[in-house]
Amino acid sequence: MLYEAMLVFGIIFVAGLLLDTITQSRHALTLRHTRQFWLFIVLGAYFVYSWMHGGQTLAMKTWHIKLEAPGQTRVPFSKAALRYLLAWMWFLPAMALNFALGLKGWEAIGVITAGMCLWALTAKLDKDGQFLHDKLAGTRLVSLAPNKTIRSK
Repeated sequence: MLYEAMLVFGIIFVAGLLLDTITQSRHALTLRHTRQFWLFIVLGAYFVYSWMHGGQTLAMKTWHIKLEAPGQTRVPFSKAALRYLLAWMWFLPAMALNFALGLKGWEAIGVITAGMCLWALTAKLDKDGQFLHDKLAGTRLVSLAPNKTIRSK
């Protein structure tokens, strides 16, 4: 997850720079909702495209994990997009609770961390070890055997 976060940071940085260049924005809070929507779309495009074309993001390739849609040769757009939307459930309920209760600082971080842990438990409770968003989207994560190459000396 940390490796994916590093890659996503780069995508967010470039997408934000592009938006700021186009709009001539000089402050992060200027066009705040436009920026959030833009980044949501850009991140969605990255994940959905990666899942549709090979079933893996760069981080998933590193960890030998692949996304599949059972009974289909590749993940269709509808399932990849639904998975992207449902994957936000890792964060959104906790963020909504933080907003509703007016939590800030460490309390807010604690609620988000607890929400992520609870969502991760959905994989432990599933007999196939799949996350709830994968079950709902009709997708599944599978482990791939790493390719071993023999190097000559």
